[in-house]
Amino acid sequence: MNKIVLKQMGMNDRIIKAAGEYSGLYPGRVVSQYKDAYRVMTESAVLIAEVSGRLRHEAEGPADFPAVGDFVMLDRESDAGGHAIIHHVLPRKSAFIRKAAGTAQEEQVVASNIDTVFICMAMNKDFNLRRLERYLAIGWDSGAAPVVVLTKSDLCGHPAERLAEAQSVAIGADVIMTTTQGGGDFEAAMPYMRPGQTVAFIGSSGVGKSTLINGLAGEEMFATGGLRNDDKGRHTTTRRELIKLPDGAMVIDTPGMRELGVESADLDRAFADIEALAEECRFRDCTHTTEPGCAVLRAVEDGALGADRFASYQKLKKEAGYEGLNSRQIEAKKLERMFESVGGMKNARRFMKEKDKRRKR
Repeated sequence: MNKIVLKQMGMNDRIIKAAGEYSGLYPGRVVSQYKDAYRVMTESAVLIAEVSGRLRHEAEGPADFPAVGDFVMLDRESDAGGHAIIHHVLPRKSAFIRKAAGTAQEEQVVASNIDTVFICMAMNKDFNLRRLERYLAIGWDSGAAPVVVLTKSDLCGHPAERLAEAQSVAIGADVIMTTTQGGGDFEAAMPYMRPGQTVAFIGSSGVGKSTLINGLAGEEMFATGGLRNDDKGRHTTTRRELIKLPDGAMVIDTPGMRELGVESADLDRAFADIEALAEECRFRDCTHTTEPGCAVLRAVEDGALGADRFASYQKLKKEAGYEGLNSRQIEAKKLERMFESVGGMKNARRFMKEKDKRRKR
């Protein structure tokens, strides 16, 4: 395997090492997904592939199947002799997850192995701090580093005020501004577009994701559409796809936030200010509702914590399924979700057993 080429595809040393454990197979990266097939980029070609019967049989749910951005092991690296066969999905370093259609519990990976997630929000009609908090919670949970991209700053009458508002809730995340008129100004986004890095773009339809990608690519890669008069976006991207830009960076455009849900969210990172206050509560399992000595409620009463932000935190906490759980239960649930994102607890145990067997041979 050519490590230089693999790193250009976005593989890090840990994933390259994992790929090396499968002799006779070739690494590739899923660039798009269809009903029963995948387009996969290998070291030498882009080919059509399908999953092996064994992988299909052993999959415990949709999350065990390949997704856009996944690194996989194939039986070939060219399209000679028909479709390639995907035998293994390599460990994911990050993943965006949603509930699988038609199921109550099963989860599906929307996109994986992302280094940076651009959370795009227009600074004019679409601007909404509560929605931004929701996006940040999902972004932090994915394992990627979120960056808030405020688009259409030239259409906003008070951009400095909007920037300060976004920074007040985007704790620990960078916040940048771009314009989309007169050719666009995308310089603020360029430092994140490094060779071998993968950037995902999420946000409501019509906020300028496709325009931003086209600007960074220097060519028309996606159709664009603005916000309608009712403030709802014209949906332009219909399929997730990983695209390699001329500078070597890779992008994934995820169609609309309807693809993702807050059942997979990191509230600790998205609301780090509230979590810090919670450390000062009298009771370790404080729910911040009626308990005496609650530092969070005191901060709301004193005006140190905005009532709207606290209400948003409570709402997302309830949606994420953490309502009524104490800190220990929440931590256990997070560990469960962490293993689910890489195929489930059972799959993780099976992987470790197989690894031990290989060592003993």
